Parts: sequence; C-alpha cells; structure tokens
Amino acid sequence: MTPTDTSEPEKQVAVPQRQKAGADNGDAANRTALTPSHKSSAAPTTAQQTIPAAATRSVPARAAEPDHAVTQPTTPLWQKYGTPLLVVLLAAAVAATITHKWNAWQGGRIEQVTDDAYVWGDITPLSTKVDGIVQDVKVSDFQQVHRGEILVELEDKDFLAHVAQANAAVEAAKAAIDENRRQRELQDSMIQRALAGVDQANDQITASQNAIEAVRADVVRTQKERRRQEALFQTRSTTRQTLEQAVAAAQMFAAQLASREADLEQAKAVLHSSELAVEAERRKKAVLESQEAQLIAALHAKEASLDLATIDLGYTKIAAPDDGAVGERQVRRGQFVSPGTQVIPFVDKTKWVQANYLETQLTNVKVGDPAEIRIDAYPGRVFHGRVVEIAPASGSRFALLPPDNATGNFTKVVQRISVKVGLDDASLAAKLRPGLSVIATIRTR
Repeated sequence: MTPTDTSEPEKQVAVPQRQKAGADNGDAANRTALTPSHKSSAAPTTAQQTIPAAATRSVPARAAEPDHAVTQPTTPLWQKYGTPLLVVLLAAAVAATITHKWNAWQGGRIEQVTDDAYVWGDITPLSTKVDGIVQDVKVSDFQQVHRGEILVELEDKDFLAHVAQANAAVEAAKAAIDENRRQRELQDSMIQRALAGVDQANDQITASQNAIEAVRADVVRTQKERRRQEALFQTRSTTRQTLEQAVAAAQMFAAQLASREADLEQAKAVLHSSELAVEAERRKKAVLESQEAQLIAALHAKEASLDLATIDLGYTKIAAPDDGAVGERQVRRGQFVSPGTQVIPFVDKTKWVQANYLETQLTNVKVGDPAEIRIDAYPGRVFHGRVVEIAPASGSRFALLPPDNATGNFTKVVQRISVKVGLDDASLAAKLRPGLSVIATIRTR
C-alpha cells in the first residue's frame, strides 16, 4: 500500500516536468537552427530521476531532433558600403548647390516677398517754444485736424506787453531819425549861408582888386607929375603952389592905394573866415550823417526786437502743421510748460509702406516696380503701389551704434535694406495707421 500511495503524486508531478522538458528541447532545437555549431542534449532533471519506471512508461519520451547547420549568404563589400557612400555624396552635392546658388535663386525671383514690413508715416511731436501757462487745449485725443488749426493756446499777456514795448522802441527810433533829418536840413542852410559869405568875400576881393588897379594908375600918374613939378621948381620954371598941388595929389592917391589894399586884405580875411565857417558846417553835417547811420542801425535793432516779440507771441498758439490727426494730449489747461515740452503728437495724413528686404532680394528691385500690399488689418484684400525709394544704406548703418567688423571674430549676417512703397490709393493711405503689419510683394518683371 505504501509504494502505491507514493507513486501517484510522483506520477502527477512527472507529467508537467516532461512537458517542460519537451518545451526546453524545442527551444534548444530553435537555437540549434540559428547556431550551426550548437548541439542540443537533453539531461534528466531531478524530478525525472525520482519518477518510478511504471510512471515513466506511462508517457512516451519525445525522440531527439537532429541538429541542423544554417549558413547565411555573404553580402559584397561594394554593395554594403557603396550605397551609403553614394547617398552621402548626393546629399553633399545638393547642400553645396543650395549654398552657392541660393542667393542667385532668391535674388532672381520675379516676386520678392517679405513680412518685415509696416505702414509708415510722419509722426511729429509738437512742442512748445516758449514757457507759459496752458490757457486752452482745443482738440481731444485722436481727433482729425486740418492745416493751421489751433491745437493748444498759452497765456499771451506777457508777450503782448513785450510786443507793445518793442513797438514803442521802434517809434522812438523813427522819431530820432526824423530829428536827425531836420538837423541835417538846418545844417544845409547853415552851409549855404557860409557859402554865401564866401561868395560875398570873393566879390569884395574882386572889387578891392579893381579899385587898387584904378588907384595905382592915379598914383603912378601923380608921382610922375610930382617929380616933374619938383624938377621945374628947381629951375624956377613953376610956382611953389603948383608943386604943392602935385605933391598933395600924389599923396592922396598913395593914401587911396593903401586904403584899397587894406580893404583887399580885409576881404581876404573875411573870405578865409567864411571858408572856415563852411568847413565847420560841413563837418557838423558829416557828424549828423554818421548819427543818422547809427540811428538807422538802432531802428533795425528795435524792429528786430519787435519781430522777435511778435514771433514769441505767435509761439503761444500751437497749430497743426498739415492735415492729419493728433495723438494723446500731453498737457492740460492751467499746466505750466517750459520750452521743449511735448504737448501733443501729430500724425500726417500721408502714409506709405516701409518694407525691410534682405540684401539678397534686391538684385533686380528698382524704383518704379509695382508692388502688392496685404495688410493684416484688412484680411483678404490686396492693395497696389509702387517702389518710391530704396534706402542708400542698410539699417545697421543708420543705427545709433553701427557695427564695426574690423576687430574680433566675424559672423556674416544677411543685412536688411528699407524699401519705400507708395500706395496708389490716396484715400486708403489717409485711413491707415502707422505701425500696421504688412506683407509686401514686389514684382521685378
């Protein structure tokens, strides 16, 4: 009874062990097929050794499978390495072609497109030129304005007083010039009077000279008569009375000659005095004329001061420089402002598109080329324009700190050049806002 009881569980255990051994033998056979040198061998397990013979005979053992050697075909070296090498060479050729020909392909395209473009316009920050208190702000934020429309007013009382003061100074300068003119006219009359005295002295000199000539003839005649009477008196051929009469006549005409010569000298003295008077009056007139030049210069200075005061008065009113719109107000009524204070920005109605193209895209772009404008604010719509200007230098050259590639390491970077595109529709340009994003397309042919 005891052997029988123990054989039953052993028999039950032996069956799964054999199944497992069969599975192991199957795996060994598979490994034998992959590795020709491997041979499978089935070793009895511990469970199989403990199973009795009767139990062993109840399950027939699986016959051992024969070993098989599998040999793979050998791949040629040129096929193994040639195909990857060919692929690498083709990729290198394509990369080299793209690298060397990319700029030519990009610049030779008929349509040059960039999304680095924006609506542009003149934005002018309007500022004060003089200091003062804001009297009134005539516009509201973002309002449309016209050329000459008053935007901001400053108090102008002080400036009106300066204008009145400058006007008074101008009037005083004009009065001084009129006074100088009248003095010069008076001096002209004084010069004429002095010249009349010169003429009178000349006349007196002429009359004295004529009288001297006439008296000199009588003196010569009476002197001869006196000498003749004196000679006759010595010979007792004439009387003493006749001699005395001849002597008296000679002395009388000699005295007259001396008197006429004295008159001549006096006339010459008067002439010299009159000439000096004329010279003095003329010098006075020259002084007045020089004063006139100074007064005229002073008048011009006063007029310039008046113009300056008038200009400063005009600066108290800030007007729109052209048709357009204003931005947000920067000042309010009653605020004190100094020169240079920004009061309000002004946006001109003229707009254009500024497209920043790569330098490789501008090979065939020229002024006058047509352009298509797509504005993000108007999706689905295409606007037309033309190239107006091309910047004379790249954007980096206009930067506050332009790059200097003469020192240090160098990395080549494609530069961008601004292209100004004018819009064909002027009414559309007035509606656009500077800063809107744009996709610009220029047709080179």
